[in-house]
Amino acid sequence: MAEHVNDTFMQQLNQHLGIAHKVCGLYFDDAEEKQDVIQEMLYQLWRSYPGFDGRSKFSTWMYRVCLNTALTYRRKERKHQSQPLSPGHHQIPDEPAGHQEESIKQLHAAIATLSPLNKAVVLLYLEDLRYEEIAQVTGLTKSNVSVRLVRIKKELEKMLKKQENPYSHANPR
Repeated sequence: MAEHVNDTFMQQLNQHLGIAHKVCGLYFDDAEEKQDVIQEMLYQLWRSYPGFDGRSKFSTWMYRVCLNTALTYRRKERKHQSQPLSPGHHQIPDEPAGHQEESIKQLHAAIATLSPLNKAVVLLYLEDLRYEEIAQVTGLTKSNVSVRLVRIKKELEKMLKKQENPYSHANPR
């Protein structure tokens, strides 16, 4: 029986492993750190699997565990150290990228400035999860998810417009 449970867990984990990578990509930049966090996520998933009761989809439960692990890891890291920006952080690319690619980079940069909870809501929304599923993963109510998404979209829109025209807030002389 235990072997069947392990096989089922491994099969589902392999099917949805991209979730861990997406969550890490949203919260961490350093490749080594991402690997550490993914290992921690896998451990937490394995450790908490006996408590998975099937009332939600496996992927919904996995998002919740992975997001909680990522947020916990970030809190622990912030307490222990502050890391300087990498030397390439403020570099401008040598060649201009395509317009669509640049727009995606700007959107990712804007999303990166959101609070951890709002990042999670956006990630789940972009993964086409229903509001009920987002609520299950984040612990918010369905109506709170809806309200948050409206506010987040407005906030992102405002940030992107500001990036397009950084001098729009300056007073003309």
